[in-house]
Amino acid sequence: MVGNIYEYHGSPVNNEIYEYDLHSKKNKLVQKQSPDKSFFKFSGFKQIFKDIFLPKGYPDSVSEDYLSYQIWDTVQAFCSSITGTLATHAVLKGSGVGDETANVASATMTWLLKDGTGMLGRIAFAYFKGSSLDCNAKQWRLFADVMNDCAIFIQLIAPVLPKAYFTLVMCLAGLAFSLVGVAGGCTRAALTMHQAKCNNMADVSAKDGSQETLVNLAALLTGLVIMPIVSTNIPLTWLLFLIFTSLHVFANYKAVASVVMELFNRNRFSKVIKVYCDMNKVLTPKEANEKEAIFFPPTYNWLYLGCKLEDLRLTSSEFYQKVDEGGVMYLIKRNEKTGQILVSLNHSCTASDILEAFYESYLLHINRTSFSGGWPTFRSNLHSIGWVMDQQQLNVGGWRWSLNSPSVAKHKLV
Repeated sequence: MVGNIYEYHGSPVNNEIYEYDLHSKKNKLVQKQSPDKSFFKFSGFKQIFKDIFLPKGYPDSVSEDYLSYQIWDTVQAFCSSITGTLATHAVLKGSGVGDETANVASATMTWLLKDGTGMLGRIAFAYFKGSSLDCNAKQWRLFADVMNDCAIFIQLIAPVLPKAYFTLVMCLAGLAFSLVGVAGGCTRAALTMHQAKCNNMADVSAKDGSQETLVNLAALLTGLVIMPIVSTNIPLTWLLFLIFTSLHVFANYKAVASVVMELFNRNRFSKVIKVYCDMNKVLTPKEANEKEAIFFPPTYNWLYLGCKLEDLRLTSSEFYQKVDEGGVMYLIKRNEKTGQILVSLNHSCTASDILEAFYESYLLHINRTSFSGGWPTFRSNLHSIGWVMDQQQLNVGGWRWSLNSPSVAKHKLV
């Protein structure tokens, strides 16, 4: 016996629903759209707007924090575009636009040096900080936008300084913008991956680009209105810069603070463990994200997760005593001289094993014993309230050991 089959497009709420007849192979309308005709035109416009600027299947196809983040991101993008317009005016003025004595070759050389400095900056920053961008996406996203404001500030003061310093100042601004490009681009990708809940990362990214383009267009039109007014009024230029920069930083903070990550990084996981130790309460993803430090996150220099096996300074007997039972996925030892906790990982360890290693290391760091039920119970509780336990963002080092691989011979057992 086959039951009724119903079809609808998008959400079943306030939408047309059809019953599919298997015999006639036709749909029969069983629920009409809202009969309030005064809203038909508005609803049609709203649907077109959603189709153009929101991912297909919204809101079911994205994370719950999508709307709040995008609203604040729209505000910050508008502010950034306005201050960028002010900076462009200052740079063109400093380059000699409108000055009959300006040297075109000199301006070209300044531009090339600025771009070259930025290219070198991008390579260096990606080398030193690339591995931490995923783990602390919110913090680096905020860093990128604050650095963007600093770069714009540098460009604004460039025309005021002596001509001899203009090239140097522009290279400094180019270096700052290079950090913005790497940190902003990479963290945007990480946040887009978080928002895309139906394997629709490309769609989410494309619609985010459409939203930003619309905002930039609005900012461009606003710039066309204000530039004739501020071009000869320096105090007004700086007043607008301060207002829009303050709003830009505030909107960025609200945007990243609204993001609720279900993956553990060191900051969120340590908060969850500490609260569980002190209050016997398991924080939900929303609660832990609210407690996460965004401006000045902890450094975690006390932990080296994924270190060399030789850093543990184990004797052969100590090593084999620990691993003879089999199934050992990590080894933990505190450095008696520095107090740093060292964790060496088995090459077969999973994300759950790495989370367990961090859990044990943090308890050792705060001199606490394991909870009742230990890691299995704690892990089960975390999974039941929405935490993702088969992935991690703990910024783990690349060293692994194995009993069955010749590479283990490279690690010295003293």
